[in-house]
Parts: sequence; C-alpha cells; structure tokens
Amino acid sequence: MPLIDAIVAMGEELKSWRRDIHAHPELGFEEQRTADFVAGKLEEFGIQVARGIGKTGLVGVLRVGNETNSVGLRADMDALPILETNDFAHRSKHDGCMHACGHDGHTTMLLGAAKYLSETRNFRGQVHFIFQPAEEGIGGARAMIEDGLFEQFPCDKLFAMHNAPGLPVGRFGATAGTVTAAGAFFDIDITGTGAHGAFPDDSVDPVVIAGELIGALQTVVSRNIKPSNPVVVSVTQVHAGDAYNVIPGSARLSGTVRTFAINVMEQVEARMTELSHGIAAAHGATARVDFRTIFHPVVNDEQATHLAADVCDGLVGDENVSRNLPPGTGSEDFSFMAERVPGCYLLLGNGDGKTVRPVHKPDYDFNDDASVYGASFFAGVVERMLAVE
Repeated sequence: MPLIDAIVAMGEELKSWRRDIHAHPELGFEEQRTADFVAGKLEEFGIQVARGIGKTGLVGVLRVGNETNSVGLRADMDALPILETNDFAHRSKHDGCMHACGHDGHTTMLLGAAKYLSETRNFRGQVHFIFQPAEEGIGGARAMIEDGLFEQFPCDKLFAMHNAPGLPVGRFGATAGTVTAAGAFFDIDITGTGAHGAFPDDSVDPVVIAGELIGALQTVVSRNIKPSNPVVVSVTQVHAGDAYNVIPGSARLSGTVRTFAINVMEQVEARMTELSHGIAAAHGATARVDFRTIFHPVVNDEQATHLAADVCDGLVGDENVSRNLPPGTGSEDFSFMAERVPGCYLLLGNGDGKTVRPVHKPDYDFNDDASVYGASFFAGVVERMLAVE
C-alpha cells in the first residue's frame, strides 16, 4: 500500500532534522533551541507561527480557502533528564539530558507533514500544527490550554501519535476508547527522631517506618482495589540519611501510580494517605503525603479513531493496522487536550528485534525509518478530513 511519495522523498531530510534535534535535547519548558528550529522551518515553509503558547510551545497555522473546518496535529518537543549511553555521532551534546522517548521523532514527523501540506495545499480549511513543550510530567498540555490554545486555534478533530518500540515499522495502532492510564506522582515525608546509630532506642527510626510502608503500599492494589481495575503503585525513590552511624530524623518515599479511571486514582490516594499516617503514628512518627495527579487517561474519540485507522489502512493496508490494542499503563498529557477536542492518539511502529530499545532507556534512539510513516499519516488525515470536493 502506498505512502505519500513526496514525503518518502524527504527521508534523508527528515533524518537530518531529527538527528539535529536529538543532539540538542532540552527539558520541559526549556525548549528554546528546539522551538527556534521548529519555528524557523515552519516560516521557511510559508506557515504562520504563533509562539509563547504554554511558555515554549508554538502553533503553526496553514489555511487554504475560506472554509472554517479545522484539524489539529500535535507533537511533543521535550527531552528527559537521562545521561545518554549511545556513542553515535548524533548523541546528546548535553550530558544528563537526552531524547529517550522519541519526541525528537514526533517533532520531525509533524514538520515533515507541514512541509508537504504547505507545498501541495490539497485541502480546504485550516491546519493547526501544535508543538507542545513539557509533556514529561510537568504540565505542557495544560499550560497551552490555559494560554487559550483552543480558543485561538479551534480544532474540529485532534490527532497525535507516539512511537512504539516492539511494533514493527510500518504498523499502526488506532484504538477507540481508553488507550493510556491516568498517572500520579507522590512524595511521602516521614518525620521521626534521629539518634546515634549505636543507640537506636533513642530514635523513632524513619528508615524502619519507610521500609514497612513500602511493603504496605503494595496492599493498596492487592487488597483494596477490585481485581478488574488494573492499578500500578511503584515506589521509585527512597531518600534518608547521609552517614553510616547516624539514624536520620526523616525519610522520603517517592513514586508513581497508574490507573485507568480517575475515581480509582482517588481511591488509591485515600488509602495511601491512611496507611502512611497510620503506620507512622504507630511508631510515634508523623507522615505528610503529597499526591499529585499529573495525567488523565487518554480516551480516543470513536469517530476520530475510525477516521485515523482508515487513513492508516490507506497507507499500509488493513493487516498492518491494529484497531483493538489493550490500553497501556504509560501516561500522556495529550489526555487534557483530548478532553477538550475529540481526538485520536495513535501508536506508530518504531521497530522490533533486539536492537530496538524501550523508551526512557539511556540507549534508546528513535528509528528514522518510521518518520515517513508518521509524516504520511499526519498529512493523510488532513487531506481526508479537509478533502477538496
């Protein structure tokens, strides 16, 4: 089945863009160079650019004709605070920061679609190219929305995608309904009484309390939530003390929770708070719980998803389009945009086999072979939705 020939012909150009962005990663709300790069390309294509939407976010606008029908296409731009271990030429030039989630590829694919659409203009209506900052848990989508994203750039439908290591290049996933989990971060601060390590009887040991609490938190899932409601509770950080012979006065546990429903997330928060206060009090200590729901579930609109799947079918054939993938426990702040505008969040094959690394790993790299597929989808969905009659 055919990809868009003009986009396939851009393959080497897309690769050079993507590798330039990869070599210069920036954390959320710090994407100044990336935003300059994107804005420069859009302006080169003759696309109107609005900057400062959600701090470092920007929107490109392309209009053909006087029709008011509109499509939004969204890509994320931020990197992660990870030290890259790859040794190829385009590895990160900023130690401790890397594109470990493929946002460099997402940005490139949307730029490729923008270039193609600006040249062909085979549609009637408006396209809004939304380049979002700070997707990785710091509120970029909400910041753009609060800055009037959809008031200034109204969209009838909204589309985004994420690369999927493990799914072969040339495959898409477009599933209606819930596709990603709600996500929360938490910090539990335990305050006890410090003492000399040789005299533990003089202490209220927060390390012991933290250890007991780590185990107890797992009962939130196994003993408080219905088995039919998938939930993940992960303690990912433990901080306490700085000396071998000193029992510290405080300890902190931090981590993440994932659920597929906000009411279940609220249930988890309530039970975690009860356990933290109760276990700390039983030992004569106190606990403070800071529980922050960062992401809502992404729920794909049925009509938008059917349209997206049909576009993918036209690009790669129905046998390469998965329409019933189970939801994943990863989270994505596109959820807040999809609550405002009917949308579809797709998965894009990023390659399978042993050489393809999972996202958020220090040796991950976006597969450049996937770029022409993502760019072809973004362009194709515009031409389908805003078809010239």
